Amino acid sequence: MSDETETRQRADIQALLRAHAAFYEAFATRDFTTMQAIWAARLPIACIHPGWGALVGREAVMASWRTILANPSSPTLAVDLIDVTVYDSTARILAYERINDAVLIATNLLAREDGAWKIVHHQSGPTPPPTEYATVPPHRLN
Repeated sequence: MSDETETRQRADIQALLRAHAAFYEAFATRDFTTMQAIWAARLPIACIHPGWGALVGREAVMASWRTILANPSSPTLAVDLIDVTVYDSTARILAYERINDAVLIATNLLAREDGAWKIVHHQSGPTPPPTEYATVPPHRLN
């Protein structure tokens, strides 16, 4: 691998981690404007919240986030990164979401849109608490 390729891949990982952190920060601060900006605007998007059916398309996904973020009793959460994998112009991030005493596992898919990493899919659902974290290095490139 050339130094240039390695440098580009490191920059991609850092940009992905910033986008991932911004998503959870927008959730934590109930910032709908930022949440809208984090999601792809032109690429097809989908979201599956815990206990919900599939939401497909920007209008449905953003309406769900507007409702969730407007609710003052929406839970707060902590996030533990499990794995980041980059596939050229798409990426997958796996994370544990801890909400009160519940543990969820989340998959966030991101794609490049106008040179920036944007979320195109988020799915989160219940999982047993991890006994230990994944042994896979958290910044793997394919």
